[in-house]
Amino acid sequence: MPSDEIPPTANSPAPREIGCLGTRLTVTDHPGALAWCQHLARLPSPAAIEFCNTQIVTLRRSDPDYRQISGCFEHFIPDSSPLLWLLNAAGAGMKDRVYGPAFFRHALIHSPADLTHYFLGGSEACGRALVERFTALNPSLKIVGSFHGRCDLGGFLGTDDSRILDEIRRIKPDFIWVGLGTPKQQRWIARVKPLLDHGVLLSVGQAFDVNAGLRADAPDWMQRCGLTWLYRMASEPRRLVGRYLHHNSLFLGYLLWDTLRGAVFLPNSSSKTPSGG
Repeated sequence: MPSDEIPPTANSPAPREIGCLGTRLTVTDHPGALAWCQHLARLPSPAAIEFCNTQIVTLRRSDPDYRQISGCFEHFIPDSSPLLWLLNAAGAGMKDRVYGPAFFRHALIHSPADLTHYFLGGSEACGRALVERFTALNPSLKIVGSFHGRCDLGGFLGTDDSRILDEIRRIKPDFIWVGLGTPKQQRWIARVKPLLDHGVLLSVGQAFDVNAGLRADAPDWMQRCGLTWLYRMASEPRRLVGRYLHHNSLFLGYLLWDTLRGAVFLPNSSSKTPSGG
């Protein structure tokens, strides 16, 4: 078995990590990430997984508040091509990134019958489409609950946020998929994780809409070339132009600065919390 495919056993070693631009990124693939998440779901404590792109790396570097919030995540899995290229430059040997929407699809299709799932985010139409599609692809899939509705940074609008938490604590899903967008989903996970005693919280952004067929994803060639951001920016220019120009410029600036300092890659013993600058 390759070293990046981690079997879901009680004595499994933690996956390899490489510090990159101030964030420790997990070296894995889709099967390895799923196996490790299944292992985490068996533990008597919650865990949180971030599917990390250049925006997340930049926010953790530039925004102290976001850096503190994101400290609740055990693993930052690289889901963008530029991070994949950087990790391979450090010897990771990864064949592909672990893209959040693709991992969501992989996990549901290959989910064993004893693994339970909860969806948080998206519209009700989106939720219905996800259930219909993935139960057809995997008849043994167990989706035990969901909530679809608008969310602000403090909680869900028009409903009792504590009711959602009570439901999750009662049914104890193994995988809690959170698709609220950045930074809402990270803030919600950071607030809720200490209140849970079970489950893996997975921050997956637009994975719901993409897999439900409600939003087109970038063509494969653009994804391979690291241009998913350009496709999304062209699709929603009013909302995303400023965000992507700002964070992409910061990312390139940090990459140049760290290259000049010889500090792009951190040793494995370093903290997963980056310093500013």
